[in-house]
Amino acid sequence: MDAVYAMAHALHHMHRELCSGFPGLCPRMANIDGKELLAHVRAVAFNGSAGTPVMFNENGDAPGRYDIFQYQINNRSTAEYKVIGHWTNQLHLTPALPDGREEEGGEGCPMLLALRALRGIPLPGQRVHLRDLPLREKTRPEPNQLPAIPIIKLEWSSPWALFPVFISILGIIATTFAIVTFVRYNDTPIVRASGREMSYVLLTGIFLCYIITFPMIAAPDVVVCSFRRIFLGLGMCFSNAALLTKTNRIHRIFEQGKTAVTAPRFISPASQLVITFSLISVQLLGVLVWFSADPPHTFVDYGEQRTQDPSNARGVLKCDISDLSLICSLGYSILLMVTCTVYAIKTRGVPETFNEAKPIGFTMYTTCIIWLAFIPIFFGTAQSAERVSLPL
Repeated sequence: MDAVYAMAHALHHMHRELCSGFPGLCPRMANIDGKELLAHVRAVAFNGSAGTPVMFNENGDAPGRYDIFQYQINNRSTAEYKVIGHWTNQLHLTPALPDGREEEGGEGCPMLLALRALRGIPLPGQRVHLRDLPLREKTRPEPNQLPAIPIIKLEWSSPWALFPVFISILGIIATTFAIVTFVRYNDTPIVRASGREMSYVLLTGIFLCYIITFPMIAAPDVVVCSFRRIFLGLGMCFSNAALLTKTNRIHRIFEQGKTAVTAPRFISPASQLVITFSLISVQLLGVLVWFSADPPHTFVDYGEQRTQDPSNARGVLKCDISDLSLICSLGYSILLMVTCTVYAIKTRGVPETFNEAKPIGFTMYTTCIIWLAFIPIFFGTAQSAERVSLPL
């Protein structure tokens, strides 16, 4: 409403100046530009609907007018805001003590004040420290009166860290034992028949899946966040790329055998390695683009442990990996997994003596079921206490 009054006052002054008492719209006001009208708007000065003066400074801004509130505990032991002063170009402060007595800016000067516009328009969340206001030197709070909010992270001693670390160590030991066994019996018929090259790639992927546990629990910094981005989906990509190449090879061999006696192309070990690492390179390229578009860094999330009690406020130190980034990083591996499952279904009817197809099919079926359960559980518990402690 005051804006309408300001425009009316500006037009009235313009009419009086340009039309010199001419009734109605004179020819001089028929063609005016916005700059001329703006000059008259900035020159207005009157009392508004709330009884406060309406005027503009040289920058065209209205003067600030605020009520100043203090958050206090009253005699009924309940918290409420009390008006202790106002601001109209300068501070007018009369702090209200909890027992109802007034004190003119003495030693009881409160640490924090809340501001609200005098016209009744609230300014949510705005706070001002009294050391930023023109109070007497003796009323300013000491810097150590403002306690720092503790920053927390997932600790190695936490049960949420100990159990994954224990499982990861067992997995690393088992995978290392399998790799050593393959290397020791590298030239035996059973190792060669199992697809020796693809088996090494698959074991490398499994090993990386267990290793990623340690960067995920480590205290976030730029190096740790970089390792998380690189290895988060790389282990799954290694494993799924190797399995997809195996199932695709089996499928092509049996499909070719239905119509011809010649072997299909690209089924040699070297060709299989080229195909597998071509699939893996797509994941690495995506990570490289992620690094270029958004370099890794840490941040403190104060929102997840928001509380009404300031003494319980905590900040969680995290890497900048959002839930969307997490899904994008794992999305390519999931695509490889689904494609491999399709080929596993197509090769489910191969002879029993061809011992690769059915174990791979069983592996892919169970993996898909696990992922179907993981995704809704992970995103459905986004605000749970367990997720708050996680480093992502």
